[in-house]
Amino acid sequence: MENNLISLLSASQLREADQFTITNEPISSSKLMERAAFACFQWIEQNMDLKQHFVIFCGTGNNGGYGLVLAKLLAKNNHTVSTYVVGNSDNESDDFKFLLEKLKNHSFLSLHYIDSIEQIPNLEHDCILVDALFGSGLNRPIEGLAKEVIHKINLSNFTVISIDLPSGLSVEDTSQNHSESIVQATYTLTFERPKLSFLLADFGEKAGEWVVLSIGLNHGFMDGLHTPYYLLTKSHVQSLLKKRKKFSHKGTFGHTLLVAGSKGKMGAAVLATKAALHSGAGLVTTFVPKCGYDIIQSTCPEAMCLTSTEMEYLVGEIDLTNFQSIGIGPGIGTAPSTCEFVLKIIQQANCPLVLDADALNIFSKHPDFMKYIPKNSILTPHPKEFDRLFGSSKSAYDRLQKQLEQSKAHSIFILVKGAHSSLSTPSGEVYFNSTGNPGMAKGGSGDALTGMITSILASNHSPKEAVVLAMYLHGLAGDKTQEQFTEYAMSATQLIDFIPNAFITLREKGN
Repeated sequence: MENNLISLLSASQLREADQFTITNEPISSSKLMERAAFACFQWIEQNMDLKQHFVIFCGTGNNGGYGLVLAKLLAKNNHTVSTYVVGNSDNESDDFKFLLEKLKNHSFLSLHYIDSIEQIPNLEHDCILVDALFGSGLNRPIEGLAKEVIHKINLSNFTVISIDLPSGLSVEDTSQNHSESIVQATYTLTFERPKLSFLLADFGEKAGEWVVLSIGLNHGFMDGLHTPYYLLTKSHVQSLLKKRKKFSHKGTFGHTLLVAGSKGKMGAAVLATKAALHSGAGLVTTFVPKCGYDIIQSTCPEAMCLTSTEMEYLVGEIDLTNFQSIGIGPGIGTAPSTCEFVLKIIQQANCPLVLDADALNIFSKHPDFMKYIPKNSILTPHPKEFDRLFGSSKSAYDRLQKQLEQSKAHSIFILVKGAHSSLSTPSGEVYFNSTGNPGMAKGGSGDALTGMITSILASNHSPKEAVVLAMYLHGLAGDKTQEQFTEYAMSATQLIDFIPNAFITLREKGN
């Protein structure tokens, strides 16, 4: 893991890692499968109600081999297990055949074959289902008998444990399959690394709660494989936070400008300003319409305030000389005069910008404005804003590819917000966030993020460092808020109050 990041590997790279381990440990492929199944067995023993009946559905490839070995381990340890092999014997992998021959004559193993729809068992009594039908090698839509089995699993409403990844879900791009042909797992026991598809919005929920199990693959080899995709870890983000020197002063940590608010949307300006005040900048100034002056001065006394020449929206001139970072967008609206005002700022700015909300809506109305965005600026769209900016996408994976292309084409950072927010960089990497929860899906959360990024950017951090720190800390503050207020009742205001707690947690040792 480069710099303590978790690299997300493709299906072919995972096969390479398997083969490298088999060759260099050395270990046979079937023994490696047995090792993987044993890791699953240990997790199940520690986390499941072992008094329940287990029903294991095995395909005829290597994923099915994991299921056969798991069935043996459960049965030998006096747990009741029924094992069903689904599919044509003509498609059995060599390792599956080898493991089946070893196991099928054991009297303790209840082994059945499903060759027709009529042979699919009725799942009427509460049990734990194990999905070992298809693994990372699947590269086609699931049809026929296997699709019927998956349909029966998904209708059961029982606990479902998928081995490596839910059957029907691809490692990366699942857009060729259909939702009803993918197992809905309660838990996914995956090996060595999370799969990219777990982090994507369209099918990621199919994995349920995923757990990464080590099966002894060669980590040096895996870390040496090139991938553009990484999952953030606390230790990596921790390494980005700069220690403050004793004789620092407010000028040391930069002056940030937030351009925010319009009549009826001053709350966005307040939230962004409060978040900025909690995120490290030495000085914070907010530029608002005249109607927002008293609001900012009374709610954010630590911030300075500049005003538009108009009462309800943003126009006028700003001297940008003394600002180390500029955030534009929360609540500004898209009035024609505001569009002209935003264009003037992006043309005059001498530092990277943070562009969010209505700033992005202005770009979608005026795509020619994009060419004036300073290099290394940061755009923070949610998926619909992204689609308005860059065109609609066929799938979450397609949107991710487009995100990468646009970051490289415009030399900008793009943070697409979501359950696992993804940050694409001008140099062609993508960093997925590992903090946050559904309670953050409320108005104002994005305004807080804009304030955080802009503030951290001013305080001697590079654009990449600033956005990685901000999105991780923003999610961490959300997690702290959720713990106290629940994901139903929490608000963006409460999240901002937990930003200091997030910084404290980030500085602590351990996970």
